[in-house]
Amino acid sequence: MHELVSQRGGMSRRAVLAAAVAAGVTATAVAAPPGAAAPGAAALPTGLAAGRADGSARWFTDPARSVRPKFRWWWPDGLVDPDEVAREIDQIADAGFGGAEIAAVHHSIRDKPLLDTAHHGWGSRPWRDGVEAALRRAVRRGLTVDLTLGPSWPVAVPGVTPDDEAAAQELAHGHTALAAGATYRGPVPAPVHDAASGVRAQRLLAVQAARVDLANSTRKETGLDPDSVRDLTDTVTDDGLTWTAPADGEWMLISYWQRGSGQQPESGPHSAPAAFVVDHLSAAGTTAVTDYWERHVLTGSLRRLLKAAGGAFFEDSVELESEGLVWTARLPEAFEQRTGRPLLPCLPALVLDDSDQVFAFEAQQTRQIRHDFWATVSDLFNRYHVRALKDWAHSLGMTLRAQPYGLQTDAIATAAILDIAEGESLGFKNLDDYRCLAGGRDMAGHTVLSCEAGAYNGSAYSTTWDRVLRTMGGAYAAGVNQTVMHGFSYASAPEAEWPGFAAFSPYNGAPGYGESWGPRQPTWRHAGDIAGYLGRVHAVLQSGTARADVAVFRQTGYTATGIGASWFTSTGVPLGWTHQFLSGPLLDLPNATVSGGRLAPEGPAYKALFVEGDFFYGSTPTLALDDARRILGFAQAGLPVVLLGAFDQALTPGVPAAGETERLRDVLARLMALPGVVRVTEKTAVGDALAQLGVTPDVRHSVPSTLLNAHRATADADYYYLVNGKHAETVKPPVAAIDHDVTLRRTRGRDAVPHLLDPWTGRVVRVGRYTQDGRDVTFRVALRPGQTLVVALGRPGLLGDRHGNRPHALSSEADEVLFTERGLTVRAAAAGTYRTRLSQGRTVTTTLPAVPGPIEPGRWRVEVEDWRPGDRPTRTEKERRTLTLDTLLPWSSIPELEDCAGIGRYRTTVTLPGDWSAAHGALLELGQVADTFRVRVNGRDADPVDRLDPVVDVGPLLRRGANTIEIEVATPLVNRLRVSRPEVFGGLARQEYGLVGPVRLVPYAQRTV
Repeated sequence: MHELVSQRGGMSRRAVLAAAVAAGVTATAVAAPPGAAAPGAAALPTGLAAGRADGSARWFTDPARSVRPKFRWWWPDGLVDPDEVAREIDQIADAGFGGAEIAAVHHSIRDKPLLDTAHHGWGSRPWRDGVEAALRRAVRRGLTVDLTLGPSWPVAVPGVTPDDEAAAQELAHGHTALAAGATYRGPVPAPVHDAASGVRAQRLLAVQAARVDLANSTRKETGLDPDSVRDLTDTVTDDGLTWTAPADGEWMLISYWQRGSGQQPESGPHSAPAAFVVDHLSAAGTTAVTDYWERHVLTGSLRRLLKAAGGAFFEDSVELESEGLVWTARLPEAFEQRTGRPLLPCLPALVLDDSDQVFAFEAQQTRQIRHDFWATVSDLFNRYHVRALKDWAHSLGMTLRAQPYGLQTDAIATAAILDIAEGESLGFKNLDDYRCLAGGRDMAGHTVLSCEAGAYNGSAYSTTWDRVLRTMGGAYAAGVNQTVMHGFSYASAPEAEWPGFAAFSPYNGAPGYGESWGPRQPTWRHAGDIAGYLGRVHAVLQSGTARADVAVFRQTGYTATGIGASWFTSTGVPLGWTHQFLSGPLLDLPNATVSGGRLAPEGPAYKALFVEGDFFYGSTPTLALDDARRILGFAQAGLPVVLLGAFDQALTPGVPAAGETERLRDVLARLMALPGVVRVTEKTAVGDALAQLGVTPDVRHSVPSTLLNAHRATADADYYYLVNGKHAETVKPPVAAIDHDVTLRRTRGRDAVPHLLDPWTGRVVRVGRYTQDGRDVTFRVALRPGQTLVVALGRPGLLGDRHGNRPHALSSEADEVLFTERGLTVRAAAAGTYRTRLSQGRTVTTTLPAVPGPIEPGRWRVEVEDWRPGDRPTRTEKERRTLTLDTLLPWSSIPELEDCAGIGRYRTTVTLPGDWSAAHGALLELGQVADTFRVRVNGRDADPVDRLDPVVDVGPLLRRGANTIEIEVATPLVNRLRVSRPEVFGGLARQEYGLVGPVRLVPYAQRTV
């Protein structure tokens, strides 16, 4: 969280500052409460602030703004009006969201000069005025505002030129083949690619010759003999070279040129002067960013506002683009410091041609050289970019949130450094990509793992909230607990057409990425239900500490790759196992201790460590010597370890020093001799190895299932988040409904009882039917695709539950047993006498009266509010029309509505019999409905309904005789845009909007036992 909270209670420092700013008092005149960090201190929180999971229910029923979802807020640089900015903050707050991230993004604007970067560019006075307006209104509304470190991405600031030391660098190469004995006389081979526009300087780093070795060649790489590499740099005169190849085979002359990459942030220019991407591997690059902010952006008032309502500085994924090799001037020095070997002789195995490797040595040596190089890059990135930016952010009372992937660096280690690591639903291929970042977060003791959510290609104005919820359902199970929606567009900009400016639409003439949420969308009418649901899920998943069953060791800590963990991903997860990924640097963290057979016992408390071959290098069994020694120490301290593969013949990931391989194998031999260590050769044997070691998951079900889970532990309870999801959205076949027993483990007291936390309504109720066995609690779980369930195992009366130590049901002949306001209640859809066995040991019988059969309404009156373009881009005309339907159909199948988008209000009447009584109730099943909706019965609002299981209990709202049912449905806009903007959206098929059904009222009878 972002509040700095006094450990002695009272207001947070941020709350005090916010109050001061709102009152017009300077922040320096505000004294921090006892125990709070001083203004500008680097110490930042890792746990919950407002709304802590402390045993009361309010933190869940009304989640704090700090845990509610946010928006990526796209601005057309500084072409914004402060009054409109303030209005949009109000819109976000009124809908129940927690904040926004201001990002200068405008891919949809083709004529960039219309933005007038000289007067309204990123960082300009109008941009700063807009930021201050956002922060001032955020202070009043209790929101936080994040800021990107530069315009668009990657990080860039005005004033940096491509030839500057601070600009992003590349190593370009040239080459010429020479036959045996041939003489080369001429200019040093020029780079195979010309320098980017604006790059005027390039420096020759080295010239080498190497003999071609066909035995090391592949279809894409020319093999070279590493022992033949010769440095010819000193023979270069006036940019010319003369050299005669030896007579023992074909040779290759290779030149290496250091120069700026000339990369600019996406879809620029965004500023005047133009911004160029900075060097992410050097102090100079980061200093260029922080100096620009300090000198040109951070006015005194903005500094005060950031301390009051600022959240985080944000950096998007590190998409450094180069036709050569990412470079920085200190790489040779840093490589030698890390490895003890010079870098230049290794360059042939490293240079790239538009992301493709060009040359290679022998396969194992090539792999080891490349590992050492990218490990060095990772060190530089983390030291000079990530840590430096985080320290600077802390000095301003801000945190650093970033997507630490894009380069071939250790994203797991970077996630441990960041205040908030972030993944993305667009770029991540499956849930293991999130689990990599979660491992870094939890081993470092941080709280939040964020996600850039809802960016779907070609789905602008057609994205449904149920699609977002399905996507996020699995991400939450993998460790995500903050959602930054992609996104909320500023109202208007040059070239914008109805319904307003959209950052990514049109995108190359077609519908673009993601949505433009906000009042322009009909579904915004129901956005509060979505914000409440997401906020409650976040509140649970930011409570206490994360727990995971197994730590999977990664020799190479990349993410956004889709590469999982053999047995766990394919077999373990469907049986209830959870896992996270660790890389070598995490083993040095203070949390990396073993107690009671658990690694990081005060954090994720892993029950075992699993090590297999390095997937990124042909599944070769590798371990760094230092990592092997740490793992040996863990095992000696009692941590179970499973090794998959030939680790008796393990190699070092990088080029070994003399005798290092032998020392590694000696350590591993000692490791494998320990009784708590099992080595297997087939992944199918991993489950048996864990059983042999006595390791079991916290969540178990006897049948393989698409049920995913996440576990958080607090001082009061175990919280389990369950979702019927899948490893990746693209996996076939689609998820089906599940219905089976699930066993959860209690770690916070043997008397803990299960409670259901409904994230849609905020209600908390004790589970009515379950069994116990020691620390295990078993009950039935039935979930539709994408649907979630949140369970708390805690003391009786937890979260205000009034049923305390009352008996519960162990089994029953009734359809359901649940706790209601009146106590333990049996419910069934048919009359009869039902036996229920209670936890006290006795069996009770309950007789239920006659129940009417399901009722399917036959006629509906529909009032449609059809949203159409107005006389300006931000104006919407709403044309009303009324229909009567005998059969529910999607709007696209109703001639009067086929191109409509907006809000439909459906109304029908059902009649209940005269013997309807307080013992009766009914479920309203909506069937197919798109997109968002609310239900009213007899003029009274029903609770918000689970979007992925559109069934609502309307029993308390019904009465004998006539009952009026109203269902309000809001749709996306794409069906209207197909005809109003056919040049962009005309190629899309009509979406099936509205209430499609079948709608049924399904009565039940119930009585307390």
